[in-house]
Amino acid sequence: MIPAAFDYFRPTSVDEALALLEQYGGEAKLLAGGHSLIPLMKLRLAQPRYVIDLGRVRELEYVRESGDHVLIGAMTRHVTVETSELLERRCPLLVETASVIGDAQVRNMGTIGGSVAHADPAADYPAAILALEAELRVVSRQGERWIRAEDFFVDMLTTALQPGELLVEIKVPALQPRTGTAYVKVPQKASGFALCGVAAVLRVDENRRCQEVAVGITGVAPKAYRARAVEQMLRGQVLEPSLIAAASEKAAEGIDPLDDLHASAEYRAHLARVYCRRALERAVTRI
Repeated sequence: MIPAAFDYFRPTSVDEALALLEQYGGEAKLLAGGHSLIPLMKLRLAQPRYVIDLGRVRELEYVRESGDHVLIGAMTRHVTVETSELLERRCPLLVETASVIGDAQVRNMGTIGGSVAHADPAADYPAAILALEAELRVVSRQGERWIRAEDFFVDMLTTALQPGELLVEIKVPALQPRTGTAYVKVPQKASGFALCGVAAVLRVDENRRCQEVAVGITGVAPKAYRARAVEQMLRGQVLEPSLIAAASEKAAEGIDPLDDLHASAEYRAHLARVYCRRALERAVTRI
């Protein structure tokens, strides 16, 4: 189908983009990589009167180190995340996550900020963003604010972004000693979206006792979530295979799984348990 008529803008700076957002308000949509918005417009499920294309806002394309963190601009493409030597050394979880997003064409056009702000329940990044306990910087004409990852994802396709706000940066912690990370997923065969994706971050002490653990899960519920019951069972314990298996059984605890033509709720809950175990086991091998 052909999208409904719209006016098109291509700002070259954050200030210009914010001015357009303020001017056109709820009638405008931001375009990053375009893999979500354009299909919706073709189906006329989205009919914005104004499209603001961020493709030329070069100030939002970067990966750089800042103390004990790595900063990633919102318009940084998946392929840049996937091939970043800095991220490979300092935050390999994002490299692994980016490498399994869609296909080569998607990774060359899609952006980390666009994916995170869209908050698709089957997107890959949200699981990693949650497990890393990342912070997200958003700006508006009134100023800026930081949002914790666990507060950012509100519901299906819904985030904590307010009208007039633009996601500009994601801050993730650099890898600490004795830390292992992993991301594993079950892709939907046609789209590559996650029927279930699990990101794990583990840090142990010199006795291999778990000091910190975070597990983010996507594709299972209406929004990505932290598997708190799993984390609670592992924290402070030596990470034996039997303990990991037992803890992983709690991966869908308290969650109302999605039920659709791609997978039943029961199957998604089963995948959460199986892939939680696999992610944790892989993370342990990388410590």
